[in-house]
Amino acid sequence: MRYAYDNWRSVSMLNGRVVQLRLKVRCCSNVKCGRHHKACRPEEEGQWALPGHEFGMDVIALVGALRYQEHRSVPEIHARLSERKVEISERTVTHLLDRYDELLAVSLTNTPRLKRVLKRQGRIILAMDGLQPDVGHEVLWVIRECLSGEIMLARSLLSAATEDLAQLLKEVQAGLPQGVQVAGCISDGQHTIRNAVARVFPDAPHQLCQFHYLREAGLPIYEADRHAKKELKKRVRGIRPLERSVEGRTDELADVVHGYCAAVRSALTDDGHPPLEASGLQLHTRLSEILTSLDRAEKGGPCPRCC
Repeated sequence: MRYAYDNWRSVSMLNGRVVQLRLKVRCCSNVKCGRHHKACRPEEEGQWALPGHEFGMDVIALVGALRYQEHRSVPEIHARLSERKVEISERTVTHLLDRYDELLAVSLTNTPRLKRVLKRQGRIILAMDGLQPDVGHEVLWVIRECLSGEIMLARSLLSAATEDLAQLLKEVQAGLPQGVQVAGCISDGQHTIRNAVARVFPDAPHQLCQFHYLREAGLPIYEADRHAKKELKKRVRGIRPLERSVEGRTDELADVVHGYCAAVRSALTDDGHPPLEASGLQLHTRLSEILTSLDRAEKGGPCPRCC
């Protein structure tokens, strides 16, 4: 194809600059060709921006990352872009989010690219789980490859029966490149998932995911700690009557009583972050410290507000 004419295009980049692209457009001069006098634009143009858009691919990538990784709203995304000196409106941010979703869908359905990635690895580890927003609605089942982070399959199902899940795994198995083996599977241990994996990949190890494993392992500790905290709370009563007894007073003793009551109430309402931070043990420690401070005060020790 011969060079026909130049075309100019402006693209706003993430660094706030506006880049002027000079596009060399070519056309076929053969009258018998189906592309006769039809413009052929440079292939590299698609690396800068989408057709008909004035914002670069880096702007679209940041918009998608802020939306789906940091869960930012459209006004927040607009503010972040304005901080980078990108001149854009909120309505355009919404349009770029739609373009990001389309690009992501194209990427996930790019089977040749996915096969090249898996071929280089030589093995895969599958993770399978379902997301159910409401009871009675379809469940979104996602099968992800853990080593590369690629989504192998995502589909909504009304049923989570073994046969339905096994069919999803069979589709993934059929799309694997030749020579790529399933080295293992990870799930939350649901019985239908276990049966489906055993049916499709009988030789692949099946492991409970680390999050569910730790949660299940910490459940007995959490239950014992919660019971201990409930028993401790039974022994700490009568805070409000003590506060009422010194209401309206401004002397030092009233300040001390209010301080101890606030400390006890704060200890009772602090739930911590189980199972790594046991709230029952924390309550026991804080009540023991308060009791030690009260004992010192009764024996004429230092001022409780200073120790």
